[in-house]
Amino acid sequence: MLVAISLFIQLALFAVMVFTFSEHIQNFYWVCILMSIAAALAIVGSRMEPAYKIAWLLVILPFPVFGGIFYLFIGGGRVSNRRQRRMQGILGQSFKALEPDFKADDLLPLGGEAATQATYLEQRAACPAYTNTVAEYFSLGDLAFPRMLAELEKAQRYIFLEYFIIQPGVFWDSILAVLERKAAQGVEVRLLYDDMGCMFTLPRHYDQQMMARGIQCRVFNRFRPIMTPRLNNRDHRKLMIIDGKVGFTGGINLADEYINQKERFGHWKDSAILLEGDAVWSMTVMFLSMWDHCAALEEDFDRFRPPAAPVRPWTGYVQPYTDTPLDQEAVGQSVYLNMIARAKKYIYITTPYLIVDVATNTALCNAAKSGVDVYLITPHIPDKRYVFEVTRAHYPPLLDAGVHIYEYTPGFIHAKNFVVDGRFATVGTVNLDYRSLFLHFEDGVWLCDAPCIHDIERDFQDTLTLSEPITLRRFRHLNILLQLYRSILRVFAPLM
Repeated sequence: MLVAISLFIQLALFAVMVFTFSEHIQNFYWVCILMSIAAALAIVGSRMEPAYKIAWLLVILPFPVFGGIFYLFIGGGRVSNRRQRRMQGILGQSFKALEPDFKADDLLPLGGEAATQATYLEQRAACPAYTNTVAEYFSLGDLAFPRMLAELEKAQRYIFLEYFIIQPGVFWDSILAVLERKAAQGVEVRLLYDDMGCMFTLPRHYDQQMMARGIQCRVFNRFRPIMTPRLNNRDHRKLMIIDGKVGFTGGINLADEYINQKERFGHWKDSAILLEGDAVWSMTVMFLSMWDHCAALEEDFDRFRPPAAPVRPWTGYVQPYTDTPLDQEAVGQSVYLNMIARAKKYIYITTPYLIVDVATNTALCNAAKSGVDVYLITPHIPDKRYVFEVTRAHYPPLLDAGVHIYEYTPGFIHAKNFVVDGRFATVGTVNLDYRSLFLHFEDGVWLCDAPCIHDIERDFQDTLTLSEPITLRRFRHLNILLQLYRSILRVFAPLM
């Protein structure tokens, strides 16, 4: 109700402004035209993705009176100088905490393909590559859930949780019971959740309820019913960190459908990865950076540094990474493009959404045309119908290039996994859509020669047997109106 009232007031004020200037309508008209021209020039000259430019120009040019105003309200994506300075200071602190761990050159004996990917993440995202870290892959949220509870029970110093969606139920209630008990024992428990992601799953002041239970809690980018580009930036990361020794990430949010305790879109196929060892320190710094950003703090990260992990046998290289929309570096997209470019035999991809940008679409098509076996699995039962139609609108050019596309028939696949040639893999939160690649805060884990890569690959092959192949012939015989509908959705997808 408050949101509706606020938006109504904004529209009413806009109407009053137009009525007030009605005597000077001609001047008002030309001011709006000039604003639209300025907005169009700014869009053309910007560094945003071509698809995003086209979508906005198709909004502004046919409606020059209000198109420019609309873009200035929600499309600019500008971040305030104050927010930029604060985040840059935190990122500088993160770099200082992680710089001693930089070791991308150590991957040179494994070949240039490995070293260059690791170097990119170190130099452009300040995310080191680690050895001495065990990575364990979970092919379902159902399997990760009991392990999460078991690891939380072992916490002695701190527990950090950062999630896009939290919803009361079997999953969250079980975790919350452990968190309350651990907080009562003196363990420092911190919870960070995205306000937009939890808008319909948690009460408005849920953070205060958590504080009353002894759990420190912050809300990322609290929703305010004001038209602003700030709402585009959401915390889509999923992190669970225990004592800086054990960390979880992947596609799983803390709601019952992710562990198939509640059916929404058929069987929910997701994935998670557990890290134990040196690399968890990087995940800890990721969380602390976001926490300090939300809480307006400047903490000493070193006080959370865990003792040296025991030396393990060879575990391959493990490189947790994060992506922020506050810089000009599309880390999530670059990780995917780097992996595609290094493929020689095959690429296996699972993604809930396939709304790819021009660069990713071209890379996948070129790989398939060059003889690389490219396989993608997407959902057969959608969670959002319009997104499903946009996903399918991207099939034809990929199919025409020789990409193999399958839909997971038992239900909805939410896993965001890449496997390349059995040597490289990534598991994380980054969807193949515009929001994940360019607007959200995301995270993932890049793997090189880690034993769990074979588990990820085996899971893909098992999932493939439960999926339906999509043929180009099927899409060539679509109704003309349906093709037009999907084409329109595809054009405007970056704005959704």
